Amino acid sequence: QVSTALKEGRVTPTELCQQCLSLIKSTKFLNAYITIAEETALKQAEASEERYKRGQPLGVLDGIPIAVKDNFNTAGIETTCSSNMLRGYISPYNATVVQKLLDQGAVLLGKTNLDEFAMGSGSTDGVFGPVRNPWSYSRQYKEKSVPKSHSEDKESNWVITGGSSGGSAAAVSSFTCFAALGSDTGGSTRNPAAHCGVVGLKPTYGLISRHGLIPLVNSMDVPGILTRCVDDAAVVLGSLAGHDPKDSTTIQDSFKPFELPNLTDVSKLSIGIPKEYHAPGLSGEILGLWSKAAELFRNAGAKVVEVSLPHTHYSIVCYHVLCTAEVASNMARFDGLEYGHRSDMNESTESMYAATRREGFNDVVRGRILSGNYFLLKQNYEKYFVKAQKVRRLIANDFVKVFRSGVDVLLTPTTLSDAAPYKEFIKEDNRTRSAQNDILTQAANMAGLPAINVPTALSERGLPVGLQFIGRSFQEQQLLTVAKWFEKQVQFPMIQLEEVKRHDHDVFQHEKSASFS
Repeated sequence: QVSTALKEGRVTPTELCQQCLSLIKSTKFLNAYITIAEETALKQAEASEERYKRGQPLGVLDGIPIAVKDNFNTAGIETTCSSNMLRGYISPYNATVVQKLLDQGAVLLGKTNLDEFAMGSGSTDGVFGPVRNPWSYSRQYKEKSVPKSHSEDKESNWVITGGSSGGSAAAVSSFTCFAALGSDTGGSTRNPAAHCGVVGLKPTYGLISRHGLIPLVNSMDVPGILTRCVDDAAVVLGSLAGHDPKDSTTIQDSFKPFELPNLTDVSKLSIGIPKEYHAPGLSGEILGLWSKAAELFRNAGAKVVEVSLPHTHYSIVCYHVLCTAEVASNMARFDGLEYGHRSDMNESTESMYAATRREGFNDVVRGRILSGNYFLLKQNYEKYFVKAQKVRRLIANDFVKVFRSGVDVLLTPTTLSDAAPYKEFIKEDNRTRSAQNDILTQAANMAGLPAINVPTALSERGLPVGLQFIGRSFQEQQLLTVAKWFEKQVQFPMIQLEEVKRHDHDVFQHEKSASFS
């Protein structure tokens, strides 16, 4: 819609950029952004405006304001990973995905907040403070949430965004940008997308380049896409996907961008419902929505079948072992010698290393490094790491068998419940929280499959709830087509933010009615 408005001259890229920058300032309390690149963004918008005047836009994304999670390298703009270790670090190059967006004429507004080094599921553990969910300030939530006492101010009642790409999800949800990049290692794009009521796409491993994404778990990391509708996710995917000579894990074949068809007949579709996703802790409300969604497909003529992924039960433990082992390896580069924080301790090289890492990393990162190194000890390697790799293969094979049986797409919940209040969320440690919140999402990462969160309904508390679709490897077009059909059926309501209403936002997505819940 906004791309058409730009082409027709109803709004200019500069006006659009200024509007988004103004919104970022008025929603600063959300803490969604770490760095706002105002000067750079306005220059990019002016260049886009010139191209439109000449009638030579670079593509659909030309002049579109976007945001990028702060673990992607950006030339000339600080990249911190929300850690003291990289505070002040400015990369000499752009991540491939960032460069591809800029080459398409997108306007980079800034870098978004996250859990430190993307290790977390709430966007609460970074050095720049927690991200607040825009829905905490929505009319829908305020009408449903009753303070426990008169003394309880509204400031203490806000809910988390999920993580670790919470800043990107909040940025898209609060209208400060039209699309944002996240990263997804165990659900870090889909989890906050579900909590913030936006679309979160984790593509097939190898479809999008990881070059310039500061690694967490090399064998599972995927750049994620956050947008307000499925069509937008397909547009961004079309700009980013394909081979990158700088990333040997990307596909060799060329990728053809696609437009999503308006699916009218779902009778040829087979939707799988994995019985193991009835996980402990799954709220009755989400279980009900999941059943309603299955019924929606069934009533429309699709074949809905219960399927089994028998090794799901082991996946979160397996994920923890493999994740921490790769983290321990990846974090070894932060030693204070080449870039990032360096301690003043100068008694010896080893004492400088130790002090640098103690000062630069938070407890969560240090804990994962210790766990990973334990699993990689000579006496533990076979017992933990190798065994976890074998279990990972079994988990991947479960998906292969299900898809070979004729199932096209799997339908599952994305999260166990709607977003938790911040005060409740921080009562448990990061390890426990991550194990609970990644339980429904991380298996897709271990199998390298594409998965998408689609906002489905509002909970009884007036907060977003999403459902997840998992597709066959490299079958993004089919996955997104099904997701688009579902999105159209559920008509998820637009957030009603007073802060946004004060701005004239005719170019933003029109309001939808809530009919599904």
